[in-house]
Amino acid sequence: MFKKILIANRGEIALRIARACQELGIPTVAVHSTRDRDSAVVRVADQAVQIGPAPPTRSYLNAAAVLQAAEQSGADAIHPGYGFLSESPDFADACESLGVTLIGPPASVMAELGDKTSARALMTRAGLPLLPGSVHPLSPEAAEELAATIGFPVIVKAAAGGGGRGMQVVHDRDSFLDEYRRTQATAQMLFGDGRVYVEKYLRDARHVEIQVLCDRYGRAVHLGERDCTVQRRHQKLVEETPAPELPVDLTERMGRSAVDGALAAGYVGAGTFEFLVDPDGSYYFMEVNCRIQVEHPVTEMVTGIDLVREQIKIAAGEPLAFTQDDVRPRGVAIECRINAEDPARDFAPAPGLVTEFVPPGGPFVRVDSHVHAGYEVPPNYDSLLAKLVVWAPRRDEAIARMLRSLAEFRISGPRVHTTVDFLRQVLDDPRFRTATHTTALVDQLMDRR
Repeated sequence: MFKKILIANRGEIALRIARACQELGIPTVAVHSTRDRDSAVVRVADQAVQIGPAPPTRSYLNAAAVLQAAEQSGADAIHPGYGFLSESPDFADACESLGVTLIGPPASVMAELGDKTSARALMTRAGLPLLPGSVHPLSPEAAEELAATIGFPVIVKAAAGGGGRGMQVVHDRDSFLDEYRRTQATAQMLFGDGRVYVEKYLRDARHVEIQVLCDRYGRAVHLGERDCTVQRRHQKLVEETPAPELPVDLTERMGRSAVDGALAAGYVGAGTFEFLVDPDGSYYFMEVNCRIQVEHPVTEMVTGIDLVREQIKIAAGEPLAFTQDDVRPRGVAIECRINAEDPARDFAPAPGLVTEFVPPGGPFVRVDSHVHAGYEVPPNYDSLLAKLVVWAPRRDEAIARMLRSLAEFRISGPRVHTTVDFLRQVLDDPRFRTATHTTALVDQLMDRR
């Protein structure tokens, strides 16, 4: 096992990792910006190292500063969490060169799966179903011809994109070339890589993902599915497992596809395969996330498997201690992301001083958060304040428990707005309650508002 783990992240996920390390008896090092010097993970970790000022590019995205902190503190492993450096093949390579274990897949696997076009090509060879589209980058004119052949609407996506950024839905041929070139420019600005690709856009799809775990010895399991259909601007707001109203044989086939894809890629660690599910029951591979997901707690709640603990054990060279037959999900779990955003202003970020923070409680309620009364929500980082997760034997009971918990949640401040009330509208909507909602639900609710 590792002697010391450096946590290369901030917020709730950094605290989540620190707690898993404590339970494993592994000392931790928290790196932090000047803005986060008094953060929760700094108080919990065994050591803390300041790595730069508030802007992420000068702190949490500064690979050299993170690696220097690891070297100085004697950490022999780094857990990157999600976001920041978690899916950077260059950072993974640098860790290897320094003799530090990055808790994640090998750099070569990360590079192949992080590039959406090479991932699509690999999954095609592995036999996973894909939406009609381009496997390799095309000229704007060739892409326009392909889009016309596929049929509109189509979606243009950045090959190096992620986090819901760098994609644009195009509804007709007249606007295609302008939108294609605009997405290329956006991709270049956001990711330093202007390559984009085209695929068919499904209007009424469900977004369902499969959690996998793979060890270094060719063993892989999936831990069931998560429904992530409730989104705004391609970013998730509510996640649940199991996916409601989907046939068990369909989700089992998706799980086998994810395992096949992971083995074909030589994956190691925790990863997530994302799919779109058509109303007719067809499913299509979208992408792989080579890291722990924000929504991992719902899987933990129904399986009883600590995903962060498993990540650490796999990275330390331990084989998986269970087989696919041992994974037996039970009940229903739902997660709501509580963000410092104002739905009345199109979810604009709303940083400020939190003067009241009273999380809900009760049976089978989990709150993952780094926030407290007196916490200043910074404008420099992601707006996530807390993840509220509930479990119940049945979906209707889980929805009722979540609505009760959201009603109890108290987060306020002079300028702080949150998504709590909007999330209550989502869960109380008849389309969500009957599992007839699609990825358009948030837009439909916003139009009604």
